[in-house]
Amino acid sequence: MPNKTVPSGLSVAAYLDQISDPNRQADCRRLADMMLEIVGEMPKIWGPKLSSGIVGFGEYHYKYESGREGDALRLGFASRAQNISIYIMPGYQDFSEALSRLGKHKIGKACLYIKRLSDVDEDVLREIMVEGVRQMDEKYPRETK
Repeated sequence: MPNKTVPSGLSVAAYLDQISDPNRQADCRRLADMMLEIVGEMPKIWGPKLSSGIVGFGEYHYKYESGREGDALRLGFASRAQNISIYIMPGYQDFSEALSRLGKHKIGKACLYIKRLSDVDEDVLREIMVEGVRQMDEKYPRETK
């Protein structure tokens, strides 16, 4: 079964423009700038609709022992109804020390949930994102073109 979350060709600018809360929109624009700087690749919208899309930076190809394979983003975020979801693909299991210094947040396996950037220490957030991308680059080296 193919992944549902794939690059869609939708506009990142349109995604950011459709965020109605001006503070949330500013936070997402700041995250986009940070992630672009960290990954060094232009973002794409992953998913079929702007309203449920993910702004993803970089991508990698994976193949599981089961034979299932696909492509996924290296680093990304999404503005959701209750929070901003920040995705690092190694997941957050090995980040407990940094997360203890981050500030107000919740986590899932590969998602970090924050209400607003002002609730967290941006330097610690950057540290977490840089380390997540470093781990991905080690496990899934980027193709040189």
